[in-house]
Amino acid sequence: MTLSSLISWIQGAIIFGTVIMYGSIGETLTEKSGNLNLGVPGIMYLGGIASLASTFMYELNVPNPNPVICLILAMVSAFVASALGGLIYSFLTITLRANQNVTGLTLTIFGSGVANFFGGSLNKLAGGVGQISVPVTSSVFRTNIPGLSSMGAVGKIFFSYGFMAYLAIVIAIVSQYFLSKTKTGLNLRAVGENPATADAAGINVTRYKYLSTCIGAGISGMGGLFYVMDYIKGTWANDGSIEALGWLAVALVIFTNWKPKNAIWGSYLFGFCYWLYLYLPSSISTKLANWFGLAKTAHMQNLYNMIPYIVTIVVLVITSCRKNKKSQAPAALGLPYFREDR
Repeated sequence: MTLSSLISWIQGAIIFGTVIMYGSIGETLTEKSGNLNLGVPGIMYLGGIASLASTFMYELNVPNPNPVICLILAMVSAFVASALGGLIYSFLTITLRANQNVTGLTLTIFGSGVANFFGGSLNKLAGGVGQISVPVTSSVFRTNIPGLSSMGAVGKIFFSYGFMAYLAIVIAIVSQYFLSKTKTGLNLRAVGENPATADAAGINVTRYKYLSTCIGAGISGMGGLFYVMDYIKGTWANDGSIEALGWLAVALVIFTNWKPKNAIWGSYLFGFCYWLYLYLPSSISTKLANWFGLAKTAHMQNLYNMIPYIVTIVVLVITSCRKNKKSQAPAALGLPYFREDR
């Protein structure tokens, strides 16, 4: 493998890892309250299409779009749309006590359907498939750190990304501090572990569940925003990539043992695994294809895409066997809370 190939692999891993990291951090905050939201892929879809639609209409109707307004409009619309998705989930599962697994899966279908419907509408409005373009907004999100990105291989590896790649790391660190060092964070964890006890201690369980789910959904939606504005450069692609990354984000929550700080390196590891099929030497791919009895090495991509999930399963088995309380999911995860039974 050449140096340029290795750098490209690292860059691809970091970009895709950043998308996954946003989804994982948001879902971790949600699950810490005891809510299991499997609608992360749909929420990321909502964040991506909301940011694209709002900035597209702004750039279409304003002769000289202001980059700052484009930035604010994209981030606010993505967060609000995603948080509304979390609000729908919260109302159904907390207030109406609907099944969390079914509601989450339904939200994924709903989010992808809404996003692709409006994505198709924007395509027609722009003049055809692939014609959507928000160049001003996309350039703001893709702007590298001045000077540092030109520092040879080091600059390409560490400083050739938009600001949201670094913002994800900051959010992960802040979230870890919030959950482990603040009173509000400890109360949230108490709600996720034993809502009845937390309720008896005077903690408003419903409020914590609603806020953590909506804010967590808003953070997850930032992953869709990053994918649309940074990776595919301000357009819309109906290829299912956002959904695939959303499921990886859900898997990453388990992989990181519900610790946001672990999402930093875990997401990049998932990103490396995601692009493994492109950068693995062809001789190795050929041998593996022959070993598995596949006619073409291209079919190995399906096996490579399984690697992040296989790693997650292995980690889950190991942590379950160790029975370490710090590595387990919140005790009340996925369970509805009935205050009358307290």
